[in-house]
Order: sequence, then structure tokens, then C-alpha cells
Amino acid sequence: MIPRQSVSPMFDFERLARYQSRRFVPEKVQFSDVKDVQSLYQKMLVRKIHSVTDLEQWLLDRSELDAALDQEGAILYIRMTCQTDDAFRAESYKHLIETIIPAVKPLEDQLNQKYLEAVAKFPLNEKRFSVYTRGIRAEVDIFVKENVPLQTDVELLSQEYQTICGSLTVLFDGQEQTLPEMAKFLYEPDRWVRERAWRATAQRRLQEQNKLDQLFDQMLCLRNKIARNAGCQNFCAYKFRSLQRFDYTPEDCKRYHKTVEQLVVPLWGSVLERRRRQMNLQDLRPWDTSVDALGRPPLTPFENVQTFIEGCQEVFNRVDAEFGRQFADMVHKGLLDLASRKGKAPGGYQNTLAEAREPFIFMNAVGLDTDVRTLLHEGGHAFHSLACRQESLCAYRHAPMEFNEVASMGMELLAGEHLAVFYKLDEEQRSREVHFEDAIFTLVWVATIDAFQHWIYENPGHHVLERKEAWLNIRRRFGADFVNWDGLEEEHGSLWQKQLHIFEVPFYYIEYGIAQLGALQLWLNAQKDWPLTVRQYKKGLSLGGSRPLPELFQEAGLCFDFSERTIAPLMTAVGKELKL
Repeated sequence: MIPRQSVSPMFDFERLARYQSRRFVPEKVQFSDVKDVQSLYQKMLVRKIHSVTDLEQWLLDRSELDAALDQEGAILYIRMTCQTDDAFRAESYKHLIETIIPAVKPLEDQLNQKYLEAVAKFPLNEKRFSVYTRGIRAEVDIFVKENVPLQTDVELLSQEYQTICGSLTVLFDGQEQTLPEMAKFLYEPDRWVRERAWRATAQRRLQEQNKLDQLFDQMLCLRNKIARNAGCQNFCAYKFRSLQRFDYTPEDCKRYHKTVEQLVVPLWGSVLERRRRQMNLQDLRPWDTSVDALGRPPLTPFENVQTFIEGCQEVFNRVDAEFGRQFADMVHKGLLDLASRKGKAPGGYQNTLAEAREPFIFMNAVGLDTDVRTLLHEGGHAFHSLACRQESLCAYRHAPMEFNEVASMGMELLAGEHLAVFYKLDEEQRSREVHFEDAIFTLVWVATIDAFQHWIYENPGHHVLERKEAWLNIRRRFGADFVNWDGLEEEHGSLWQKQLHIFEVPFYYIEYGIAQLGALQLWLNAQKDWPLTVRQYKKGLSLGGSRPLPELFQEAGLCFDFSERTIAPLMTAVGKELKL
């Protein structure tokens, strides 16, 4: 199996070249020195703006400052998540969160106000700057100075959540395993091995249940206060404004929940019922949902990091030559940390180094089929980052999350046509089948998590037992009863705690459902015209965040819609693919 050593856990970010030379930010500025950072913002604030040309240059200089500080934060975050038990890394990131960011936020608000005053006097090109201006206006509307220390406290609690989860290990059959490493045992044909592994992992999580409940209650209290301070009805309303969801509403999300309940949950039930029959079981248990239903050994696409990288390199080459070249460049520069190890934060992400305009990929690979899809997914994010790296405005070099995830989920489906690199024909078909089953599950799970988050923040005075009851009711609404949880009520009731988004990035989850619908549209388009689909996909990526969300979908050849009109034909196509 894959060794613990990652590709580049000690990557030297200082050797990474900037995309372009600095014009405004001094070469030797110390971003750990709050006075150095504040002085740069003060210079931006006192600068006189006498014309459109002055304003445009002011924006470019602000973008340079934003990128430089953003990259400093990204590096500290990457280093911290790569080794959560390193005290120096933790303290360096904590210093950024506790000292630098709180000092900068009020100054950023002043810059935003300065921009709105200037653009009123010197109007900029409407098509070019309308998205930027509406975003700045939304930030000004919700900024409250009293919220800065509260947001810092929430960030520190998020870091605590990362540390707790990153430290969890299980002694299983005489060997210490990280929780991501334990996942591989859920693919074992021996049901007793699977059950022991599942129970061992669940019991380890239960040991942290009370601690995580208390942690989340602290977060909840702070978030509700932040919303009140900003004059919002509740934290949901606050987050929709702060996430700049201009193109859909909480009610649209609830319509998504209802449509998924009506159209997708029954299809998911068919998937699980077929699995139950194939496994010849009276009931499916939680440890029966990942293993191959026909008792075949787990798919093992690679044995070590090097073969993993080489395989994905070839897949990207086959999807599109440019993607292949870009991934090869990332490998050459060492912008990957792939293997699971003790002390490493859970999950996977792509983070952009904004000043170098280079992507970095982090994940916890242990040699599973899901690892391949994770790297393909994060690769999609990386290609998105690279597609718009020439954009001069830092704010436009990232798109809304709903389209960011189309980039990644769409890449999973496009690349899924080329898994012969890792598998024989029958294994490739198995992997594809699992992928489409996962797509159905994603739509259901997104509805579950999003509905739960709406309940949490619509009921701010709830206590722990009410939260658990609400979670279980929502789980039943979205098909939990397809699996037998008898005797596992405690484990089931705390299952939400493993979803890091609820703790760290509240309300950031519906994006995955919206994006999955976009990715499935991309897959259907590719069946009809592969070259055109790839061209449209790349065109959408190249726009970054410079256009409204519906236009980004349109440029990629997709429809921004998550109603029955869109979901019904997609579920029909996926059902046919799975022969259900």
C-alpha cells in the first residue's frame, strides 16, 4: 500500500517565482509584522484618485496587495494542515488569524468604501467591473467592526477542529492507523473486518463527541451574534450575503431539497436495494455500503505515490493536452502533498498561491479508487486556477464556488472516460459504476447537509439533543432507512460531526449539489461532442469570477438550474448508465 511519505510535505514556497514583478508592495515587507501590513493599506487609503486611469491603477495595486497577503495566508494554512502537530506551524497560522487578519479587516472595509466613492465619481466600464462592484458593495453592507474579533474566535475554533480531527488514530489489528487510512478496510470483502473497522472508527469519533458538540455550540453562539451585529435576521441570511449568492435564495435551496427528495432519493434507494440483493443480505448495515457488492477485492489503482502521479498524468493528457502539460508542471515544481500520515489534517483541497498564481494540491491518499477521483477533482480546481491566471484583478481569479465545483466535478467525469490507465476493462467499469452511484449519493448528501444547516441556524436556541433529533429526522427524510442503524443510534446521531464544512465553512455545501448537476450536464454534452464540450469547459474556466454565475454556466454549455426540469432528465440518464 501507499507509503506514508508524501511527495513534498516540506515544500519550500520561497523558491516559487512570482507571476509578475511587484509594483506597489515592497520586496522585503514582513507580512507577520502587523505594522508593515497596516502601512501598505494606509498608503492605499491616502492615495488621491483624480481619474478613471488613477482608479484602474489603484485597483491593480490593491490586487497586488490582496494577492501577496492571500499567498502568505495560503502558505501558512498549507504548512499547518500538512503537519497539524507542529507547534511552530500552528502558532504561525494562529498569529495570522489572531493578529494580522483582524488588523486588516477594518482597513479593507475602508478601501471598499473608498472604491465605491471613487467609482461613483469616475464610472468604470460596466461590463468589465459590474461583478466586482456588486461584490464590494455587498462586503460593505455586512461589515461591522465589532464582528472582527468574533470572526477571529470562530477561525481559532476551526483550527481547533482541524487539530482534533488530524490527531485521531485507531489501533487496528496491532497497527496505528489514521482515520483516512481506516477507510480502506471498508472495501474488504470480509464483512467481519469491515464491521470491526467501521465500529473502531466510529467509537474513536464518539470519544470526541462531547468535545465537538461543545466546540460547535461555541461556534454557533459566535455566528448568531455576528449575524445580529450585521442586522441580519439569522446567520443563514448573513451567510447568503457574505457568500454573495446573488443568483439564488434560501428558498431555492429548499426547492432543491424537495426535488432531490422526490426524484433522487428513490433512485438512491434502487442503488442500495440492488446492492442488498447482490450481497444476499437481509439488511444493509453502515459497513456494507462501500465494499464491492459482488465480493470482489477492493480496486487498487496504485501502490505508491509515484505510480499514482504517473497514472493521473496520463489521464489528464488524454482529456486534453494542455491539462496534461499543466499537471506535469505542478509535479515538476513539487506542488503536491498526497499521502495520508499521522498529524496531517483530514480531507483534500486545492489552494491557489495567489502571487505566484500557482495551484497546490493537498489530500490523504491511501491507495483507494476514491483517491484517483480526489486527485482528478482537485486537478480540475487547479486547471481552473491556471485558466484565469492572466486576469489582472485578483478578485476575478476565482469564480463563485458553485462554478468552481463544476470545474472539479466536471473534470472527474471527463477524466472518468480514461480510467483504463489504472484498470483493466472490468475494473474500469466497476470504477465508473461507483462514480455514478456516488454522483447520486452526492446530490442526496448535499440536500441532507444543507437542510441540516438551515435547521441549525433557523433554530438558534436549540440544545444538543434537539440538534441530534433534527439531524436524524433529516436523515430519514433523505433515505437513511435504506440502511439498518439498529444498535448504532449514538454513532448515527453524531455522524454530522465528520462533515468539516458544518464546522469550518457553514452553508458552503449546496454548491456541490448545484455543481454536480452542472458536471452531469457536461458529461452528457461530452457524449455528443467531446471536442466542443472541452472547449466550452475551458472557456467557462477562463472567465474566472468576472461574469455572473448563470453566464459562467452558459459559457461552459450548461444550464444554471436545479429544479425538476434539470434534475429529472439527468437522473434518467444516470439510471440508464447504471442499468437500474
